[in-house]
Amino acid sequence: MKVKMILPALTEAKSPFFRPIKYSLFPPLGLATLAAYLDETDEVTIQDEHVETLDLNDEPDLVVIQVYITSANRAYELADHYRARGAYVTLGGLHVTSLPEEAAAHADTLFLGPGEETWPRFLADFRAGHPGKRYTSTVRTLAGLPPIRRDLIKRHLYLVPNSIVVSRGCPHVCDFCYKEAFFEGGKSYYTQSVDDALAEIDRLPGRHLYFLDDHLFGDARFAGALFDGMAGMGRLWQAAGTVQSVLKPGLLEKAVQAGLRSLFVGFETLNPQSLLEQRKHQNLHRDYGAAVRRLHDLGVMVNGSFVFGMDHDDESVFERTVAWAIEQGIETATFHILTPYPGTALYTRMQAAGRLTSHNWDLYDTRHVVYRPMQIRAEVLEEGYWRAYREFYRWGSIWQGASTKPTLAGRLRHVGYAGGWKKLEPMWDWVIRARRVNQLLPMLETLLAEFGRQDVGERGPQLGAPGRRR
Repeated sequence: MKVKMILPALTEAKSPFFRPIKYSLFPPLGLATLAAYLDETDEVTIQDEHVETLDLNDEPDLVVIQVYITSANRAYELADHYRARGAYVTLGGLHVTSLPEEAAAHADTLFLGPGEETWPRFLADFRAGHPGKRYTSTVRTLAGLPPIRRDLIKRHLYLVPNSIVVSRGCPHVCDFCYKEAFFEGGKSYYTQSVDDALAEIDRLPGRHLYFLDDHLFGDARFAGALFDGMAGMGRLWQAAGTVQSVLKPGLLEKAVQAGLRSLFVGFETLNPQSLLEQRKHQNLHRDYGAAVRRLHDLGVMVNGSFVFGMDHDDESVFERTVAWAIEQGIETATFHILTPYPGTALYTRMQAAGRLTSHNWDLYDTRHVVYRPMQIRAEVLEEGYWRAYREFYRWGSIWQGASTKPTLAGRLRHVGYAGGWKKLEPMWDWVIRARRVNQLLPMLETLLAEFGRQDVGERGPQLGAPGRRR
C-alpha cells in the first residue's frame, strides 16, 4: 500500500510577515508517529509543505493530512485534489476535531482527538475493506507506542530535527487553549513510561533536544524521574513549562542538571483579572519576576509568551508588557492577539455574545483581530501587537535586557541569542533556501551550552551549574 502523509503549509507561509525559520524548526513528528503503525511492506512518504514543494502528481492509495486552523483551507484543497485522483483521504488534527462537520465534506474518514488508539483501529478496518467514516478517541494511553519513524523525516531541512514528545495534553484548562477541545472525551493529560521516554531520547543523535510537550513538567513525579534518567546523557534541551512549575522547589534543579537550557513560559498577561477571565489559575498569585530570576540563576533562558486583547486590556497593555519583559531580561518573547479558536470556551462565550467578526480561518493566526475587543479598537490592537514586536526586538531593547545579566559574558550571550533570532533574517532565509539550515545546529548547541555556564558576578555562584561540574 502506498501511503502519503502531508503537513500543509499554514496561512503564514503566504504572508509578507512569514518567517521561514519559524517553520523550519521542527519536523512533523505527529505524522512520523502514525507512520510507525504501518506495515513494513507499506510504501510511505511524509511531506511538509513548509520546507518542500509537494509532489501532487503521485498516486497514493491512502492520504493522511494533519489540519490546523490556519492550514484548513489548504488542507481541504489538497484533500479534494487527491480524492479526485482516486485516493482514500483521511483528515485529523486540532481543526478537524473542533469542526468535524466542516471537515467531513473533504474526507473519506475523520480522526477526532489523539490518534494513538484510533489510527491502528482504522488501519485494521481499512485493510479489511470496511473503514469507518469517523473515529473518535476515548482510550488515552501511550503504552506500547511503537518507535517513531524518524527515518522518514528529512533531517537536513530542520534546525531542530531532534524534537520529541513524551506526554500528551496539559493538566490545566484555560479558556483560550486550542488543545482542550482536542482531548475532550477522555484523559486530557497522560505520559509515556519513563523507560520508554528515555529509550526514545537515546535513539536521537547529537546533543540537542526540543521537547514539544505542552507542559513537560505537568506530572511532577514523571518529570522528576525523567530528569533523573537524563542526568548522565550529556544532552542540551529546550521545553515548555508554567510559572507554577518553575517556582516548585527541586524539580527545576533536576531539569537543569539533565540539560535544560531554555524554557517557554506562558505568562500571557500581567493582569490578574485577565488570568481569572481565562481560567489560567495556575498563574494566579505567582511572582513572575521570581520565576524569571530563578530560571536565569540556574542558567536557563526564558522565552516568554504574552497575549493582548483580553477584556481587561486597554491601550496601555502593549507598553507595560514589553517594558516588563525587557526589565526582566527575558531573552526572547512571543506576542499574540487573543484568538477564539473553535471548540474552546472562549469561542463559545464570544459566539454567544455576538462578538465574533470573522470565520475566515486564515485570519485565526494570532496576528489578526477576529472579534470585538472590549476596550481597544481592533485596528489599535493589531497595530499594538506589531509595535510590541518592534519595541522588544530593537537593538536598544536587546541591549537593555542584556544589561540585567551580571557579567559581560552573560550580556553578550543575551545579545547573541535575541539578536540572532530576529535580526539576522537575510541569513536565515539564505540558509533555508540553500537547504543548509541543519548546519546551524552546532551554533545553537554552542549558545545553549554557554547559557548553562554559570556567571559569577553580582549574584555570586549559582545553583545547578553544569559548567562547574565539568
